[in-house]
Amino acid sequence: QVRLVESGGGLVQAGGSLRLSCAASGRAFSRSAMAWFRQAPGKEREFVSSISWRGTVYADSLKGRFTISRDNAKNAVYLQMNSLKPEDTAVYYCAADESPITSTLHRAYDYWGQGTQVTVSS
Repeated sequence: QVRLVESGGGLVQAGGSLRLSCAASGRAFSRSAMAWFRQAPGKEREFVSSISWRGTVYADSLKGRFTISRDNAKNAVYLQMNSLKPEDTAVYYCAADESPITSTLHRAYDYWGQGTQVTVSS
């Protein structure tokens, strides 16, 4: 059974940093596309970043502040978030695809974690 488990969320002041982790089990994702999405209250789930053998993709509004990385030996993906803003407050979800092709669309991903809450105070 495939599982994605996020960790690293929490409460941080504006301007602070957090590093989210996503540990995958049940299947090796070294050749798969993996991504982070987020969903704020009352809003749709939105793309944050993805990573594959082709490289990384970021939402335009987050470039320069967020960095995605992966450790294939640990079957994990990470999201380093710097200069956090109150508008970054959301539940952050890890996603993985069966294929190596990334997408900014949440429906393209086959597996999802339960999410981790990130709250940025002003």
